[in-house]
Amino acid sequence: MAADYRVSMANPKLKSVTKTPQEANVIARRKPAAAVRTAYSLAEREEIFRRFSVQRPEPRGELEHTNPFTLVVAVALSAQATDVGVNKATRALFKVADTPEKMLDLGEERLRDYIRTIGLYRNKAKNVIALSQMLVDQFGGEVPETRDELVRLPGVGRKTANVVLSMAFGQATMAVDTHIFRIANRIRLAPGKTPDEVEARLMKVIPSHYLYHAHHWLILHGRYTCKARRPECERCIIADLCKSPEKSWEVPAPLVELPPQVIGEAVE
Repeated sequence: MAADYRVSMANPKLKSVTKTPQEANVIARRKPAAAVRTAYSLAEREEIFRRFSVQRPEPRGELEHTNPFTLVVAVALSAQATDVGVNKATRALFKVADTPEKMLDLGEERLRDYIRTIGLYRNKAKNVIALSQMLVDQFGGEVPETRDELVRLPGVGRKTANVVLSMAFGQATMAVDTHIFRIANRIRLAPGKTPDEVEARLMKVIPSHYLYHAHHWLILHGRYTCKARRPECERCIIADLCKSPEKSWEVPAPLVELPPQVIGEAVE
């Protein structure tokens, strides 16, 4: 009996360690899903984006373009530059080169003359010519409609691809630029350390029926109200809901529809 007792005590949990596949599946199903980081309840998020939808029912991007190709070029040129500055340079450019074929005919040297007022214009000119060549060689001169194909183009990253998918092809995407990255972290809507992290969290926390326009609502809110240097909380329509530690105002601004956007004349 003593020997039996010692054996049983040496492995006191032996019977409970091994679980059947069926038991393991039950445990896995019961495991709670990881919570998405946000400081707002679903009801608060619904109200935030409802107000944005009233203020700007049909928000628009502020880069001038005439087709998917000119949009790709404009967004690629806008890296580390303002929309206003890009628009000034591309108005004349797109009159002579609004397709990949025409851009190749223009050539890199003449392209540089059109965009030299934009930061990093030499490198951007190389990329525009290279992406135009790829579009002609691999896509029949047409801009592809998938993110995986778009990010293969020279000078086109995930943010640019998301903008094109949204504005040219009507897909609900979240292009995280400096404004959206700042807003998501400042107001604690979807805090993250990288643009990709913020993008993934915003896609989860924004109510799905507001997702298509959410990208532009957040950009415009960051550009004109929740500004980088000093957020203008007194002009904010979500001041009462905002959970930013920087908030300086508690009363929301009047919720009224803004005048239609005048693309190309916005002030950064």
